[in-house]
Amino acid sequence: MNDRYDAGYGGDQYELVGYDEYNQPVYRQVPAQQTQQPPQQQPYDPYGQQQQQGYAYDPYATGTQQQPPQYDTGTQQPPAQQPYDTGRQAPQSGYDPYATGTTTAYDPYGQTAASGQQPRVAEQTAYIPQQSGPAEDTEAPKAPEAGERDYRTEQFAFVEEPTDDSEDVIDWLNFTENRTERREEAKRRARGRMVALVVVLALVAAGGVGYLWYAGKLPGVSSSSSKSGTTTAAGAQNRDVIVVHLHNTAKGGTSSVLLVDNTTLKQGTTVLLPNSLALTDDDGNTTTLAKSVDDDGTSGTVDQLNTVLGTDIEGTWRLDTPYLQNLVDLVGNIDIDTNADVPDPAATKKNAAPLVNKGKDQTLSGKMAVAYATYRASGEAQNAQLERFGQVMQGVLRQLTSDPTAATTTVQTLAQILDPPLTDKDLGTFLAKLADLAKSGDYKTALLPVQNDGTLTAQASASVVKDILGGTAKSPDEGSAVRVAVQNATGVKDDTEKARVVLLNGGFTFLEAGTPSTTSATSKITYSDAADKENATEVAKTLGLPTSTVTKGTVSANADVSVVLGEDYKPSSSS
Repeated sequence: MNDRYDAGYGGDQYELVGYDEYNQPVYRQVPAQQTQQPPQQQPYDPYGQQQQQGYAYDPYATGTQQQPPQYDTGTQQPPAQQPYDTGRQAPQSGYDPYATGTTTAYDPYGQTAASGQQPRVAEQTAYIPQQSGPAEDTEAPKAPEAGERDYRTEQFAFVEEPTDDSEDVIDWLNFTENRTERREEAKRRARGRMVALVVVLALVAAGGVGYLWYAGKLPGVSSSSSKSGTTTAAGAQNRDVIVVHLHNTAKGGTSSVLLVDNTTLKQGTTVLLPNSLALTDDDGNTTTLAKSVDDDGTSGTVDQLNTVLGTDIEGTWRLDTPYLQNLVDLVGNIDIDTNADVPDPAATKKNAAPLVNKGKDQTLSGKMAVAYATYRASGEAQNAQLERFGQVMQGVLRQLTSDPTAATTTVQTLAQILDPPLTDKDLGTFLAKLADLAKSGDYKTALLPVQNDGTLTAQASASVVKDILGGTAKSPDEGSAVRVAVQNATGVKDDTEKARVVLLNGGFTFLEAGTPSTTSATSKITYSDAADKENATEVAKTLGLPTSTVTKGTVSANADVSVVLGEDYKPSSSS
């Protein structure tokens, strides 16, 4: 049973002054003689105005009020909060625990509703049971004012351990940081792509302008290639040359042309080589181009052509008529101006319609192209047929692709075996370059002029040998034989053969230059390069001619020294 401490027992009154270390209330006695302060409005009392069961509470202070319940100050908590005093209660001076008629507001803390501070009576401090002793207090604690709460340290809890929310915060920070980094990285990549695009566009623009300038197609700028071509020496120009031998597998015979790509002037040319062109074989014997192709093959013929024409042929393309037919069919037929009606070789009727009709812009298939390229009418010279072959070759180049890779594929599709060192790739690349020139109109066909005896004259061959194939004969390699072009003006045909034998025995290369229409009384030996003066003198001694006949002048385009045999030439003296 709890010992109850009655704050109003014996007529003494006590007021709450605080709590001890055990959280027990500490009271002090209020003297009965204390003068009451003038009444003021009752402050808000959360405990003293609560209405308990069995007790009547008059909120308007009419004078009829029952005694409030008592509670144990040790264990029992103050009663629940009651409504505010509305202010219509008569001011009271104190609390009457016995309801004697002098009604006061219940104040569980022992303070009256007065504005003045109650005087402190130190000697009347009561000793509360279950406490270690009276608390020494030098100053009474100030009661909390109305509307304020009394906070103490023990009412707070300090959390030092981290909670799970901290990990969520870290995750959120990591997420926002990663998203920001991704955005920055995306911006950097976008800037990089933009810079790369600008650089590519600048390079393309620069390349396009450079190409137009190089091709002479830039507005306001004249063609540099055409002007430089006219001023560049013919011997300094670069040329790529291959020889093509067309073999007629049905009727026999060959036709030969040179395909020339002048990379300096951007000019392509087909040079027609007559079969009667005189060549000299390895033994020094005179032969013709047609016979050399049949007897010496491609390698021997190339060497002889290089010697006679002073050019540098890079490869040989043997094109049999079945392969020519396939080539025309692969490029999709050709359009050329035909100069003759060509009968159908397979026709059995005498008056059958021609396979190829004469006229402009005639479309020829592979079979028609082969028939036209090999056709030679009765009584026609071989050059007429050679010109038709040249037309077919130029028509093929106009129809062929200009892409080196695609052209190489076309060559490979022919499935022909090329003569070394020519390869499919080399031939395809070469033909693609010529095809580009043929499409742009920078292509022509030229016939090498040859005399009846197959020899070349300086005047007739200059336009082809000099301008198209290099201008002058190439410089002989160190230790190679000096090339001597001999023209017989003695009136005796056998003098040419005698001079040939003498020169070959002397270590010279003999080149037949033909026979002029008139005879000459005196012989003449000329050289064009000062370095060949000594060689010209040796030629004069070998032929038994005086050294006074040696002069500087014009020589054949394919020779180092030119000799004109006159009537003063005595073959017996040189033998």
